[in-house]
Amino acid sequence: MTEPAAVAAAPKGEAASGNGDRVLLEGPHSRTREFWLVVRAFRDFIAGFRALHFVGPCVTVFGSARFPAAHPYYALAREVGAAVTRVGFTVMTGGGPGLMEAANRGAREAGGRSVGCNIELPFEQAPNEYLDRSVTCRYFFVRKVLLFKYSYAFVALPGGLGTLDELTEALTLVQTGKIANFPIVLIGREYWQPFVDMLSHMATAGTVGAADLKLVMVTDSVAEAMAHIQLHAIEPFGLRRRVLTPSPLLGERAPATGEPRP
Repeated sequence: MTEPAAVAAAPKGEAASGNGDRVLLEGPHSRTREFWLVVRAFRDFIAGFRALHFVGPCVTVFGSARFPAAHPYYALAREVGAAVTRVGFTVMTGGGPGLMEAANRGAREAGGRSVGCNIELPFEQAPNEYLDRSVTCRYFFVRKVLLFKYSYAFVALPGGLGTLDELTEALTLVQTGKIANFPIVLIGREYWQPFVDMLSHMATAGTVGAADLKLVMVTDSVAEAMAHIQLHAIEPFGLRRRVLTPSPLLGERAPATGEPRP
């Protein structure tokens, strides 16, 4: 049987312009092109694992890239970043502007570690200036793996579709037991109330269990959120500082003295 014709190769530079996911997902390519797409994803994973191996334990903070520095939510995100630092975690974000920048900034200002997993986009989302270490991913699915791999809690600040995607991914991973029962906190009760109502509606309809409603904590208090994370992340998992030996062969370096370690 004749093999179906492959979709024409994307123009050079398409992946570099932020369309790597589109090329990957647009349908079947030639076997050779499919192989190289997988290799690129593999390289994304390896680069991320090497860059972030020594940064944890982390709390990942989700939030919109669209809020400017003058917005009250930006100030809230800075407060969250500082608070996460004070309870002993590294702050991890998507590495971009808006509330991601604010959380990284709060961590930096509080003397903590600040890292980001950025993504190549057609409109050139650049890493923010408050990152101690960052990695830029070609593929969204690689970025999401990195955001979850090193974190013991997740904080969702007001955001759009990207934030909702990451939040529901965290809920699904915990619900299905794919990751441990790490705490998930929504900060901004008024903003998140429609989402909470939707979860209640789903429970009533039977599409989620009543116990699933307990997977999220909703609050307006940063202090309350941090107390919840301490209770449900630090104590159950026995988090403590430990030393991982870097490999000179791989060009790795350990965090400086006093920096958080996994």
